[in-house]
Amino acid sequence: MTTSATKSTIEQEKSQEKDFYSAFTGSFQGILKWSNLDKLWEKIKGGKQDWYIYAIGEQPPEKPANNDALKHFIDELDALLRREHGEEYCGIVYTDDIQEPKFIKIFDPNNIGTSCSIAKTPPLPGWILSVTPPIDLPDKLLQQTFQDKNRKRWWNKLFA
Repeated sequence: MTTSATKSTIEQEKSQEKDFYSAFTGSFQGILKWSNLDKLWEKIKGGKQDWYIYAIGEQPPEKPANNDALKHFIDELDALLRREHGEEYCGIVYTDDIQEPKFIKIFDPNNIGTSCSIAKTPPLPGWILSVTPPIDLPDKLLQQTFQDKNRKRWWNKLFA
């Protein structure tokens, strides 16, 4: 027997999952210039938002990072991106809103795929900064792929 508190917790988790996934699949703007990336980092470091730092493939964090951890992550990540991307432009960081960011996708320079693979199987970002508690993206995407394959099998059998 479930209690109303348990139901409320489950409903809250489902709502957070929906919010995060909706933000993840929403509209994004690319940060093309390194100078614009500097401005984005400064907004985040100087802002009052709590940010979750999520490394895709790791367990999603349960609580936001503290200010010191957030600043350390941004500084180290920025150095890695500039060192390993090796381009005069950025182009591997995307945000939902340049003026008031709440969700940022950062692609790993060593795993950005090619233009051909993006259409079929877009790579996941390497890291996400979000004000919404994250979910396990690889797990969520695998569940959807499984459901889509089941639906495809059903469709194929329907008229076979």
